[in-house]
Amino acid sequence: MSWVNRHMTNSASESHSLLPWLALQQAAGLGPVRGWKLWQRLGSGCSDAGCLSEADINEALRTQLLASQQELLEKVLQWLHSGPDRHILTRADPQYPEQLNRLSAAPLFLFVEGNVNVLHLPQLAVVGSRHPSYVGKENTRMLLPPLIAAGLAITSGLAMGIDGLAHQAALDAGGVTLAVFGSGLAQCHPKRHVRLARQIVESGGVLISECYPWDMPQAFQFPRRNRIISGLSLGVLVMEAAERSGSLITARFALEQNREVFAVPGARQNPQAAGCNQLIQQGAKLVCSPDDVLEELAGFSAAAVKIHDTATEQSLPYPDLLDTVGLEATAPDVIAERCRQPVHEVLTRLVELELAGWVESVPGGYVRARRS
Repeated sequence: MSWVNRHMTNSASESHSLLPWLALQQAAGLGPVRGWKLWQRLGSGCSDAGCLSEADINEALRTQLLASQQELLEKVLQWLHSGPDRHILTRADPQYPEQLNRLSAAPLFLFVEGNVNVLHLPQLAVVGSRHPSYVGKENTRMLLPPLIAAGLAITSGLAMGIDGLAHQAALDAGGVTLAVFGSGLAQCHPKRHVRLARQIVESGGVLISECYPWDMPQAFQFPRRNRIISGLSLGVLVMEAAERSGSLITARFALEQNREVFAVPGARQNPQAAGCNQLIQQGAKLVCSPDDVLEELAGFSAAAVKIHDTATEQSLPYPDLLDTVGLEATAPDVIAERCRQPVHEVLTRLVELELAGWVESVPGGYVRARRS
């Protein structure tokens, strides 16, 4: 039970434990950094006239801090009690995620829905394009299960594209995933991920936001959301990102927060890979397999980490043909030309390989399947 939940008696009284935090949050121009410093100085006295009169605070700020927050408090508590597993965690709450609380600009409080205990699990942030290519989608599906098996929870932003795929990959692998909203928790964005958000909670994960539950999504909130995604995590894995992708903002926050940054490389012809390639040029860890991530995070839980042997003892069927099929769709006639075999024989072998799970038929031809 959260610190706020344990202080619910006389919730409408002027001494409610959440009121000083609401005062700090509502004070214009104060911000999370100065707000936290003020709390460290004054504690619950942040909204007390006597304490503020003795503090070295200008009159304008003092007036804001003393403004009544009773109406706002009632709205917040209404959300808290209108559903199960809802929590409000202030920075003074022992359940506030420690990894995030180390940051000077951490949110003064978080709205959380779901299993609050998973906030303390070792987490890997996974971000990327909202319009990923086939390669980006496949990399997300292939790279995450071993990382989840090693004990990492997957944290992302519930956006379309890579974010949603990362959450779904965690659910499919029986892992834990955390979704950080750029809106209030009562205003899921995008709307088509309402069901995914519900699955995250039902599977033991959590939804997190620093916005009031009723806040609609606004553009300026999403970069702020990104600092929480990276702040909760040990590192950030960028799956696929264009040169001006919002995912690069998350990577920049990760660097500022002294977190690891990982990036999956891509072909130079793919504009969706330009951001990842740029990150690698700037020093991000190049990721070709799950082990590339795990070896950098080995300290998070030595007992949990499993470095996987990527070598396979199984011989490849039709290796000369498979060598010509990659992660980009390749037409059968092109495959035949590359491996110098008749088209009818190539088509027959492609069908055999598809049935055996080595290739997949997609619009435009064939691609390598995940097992290969």
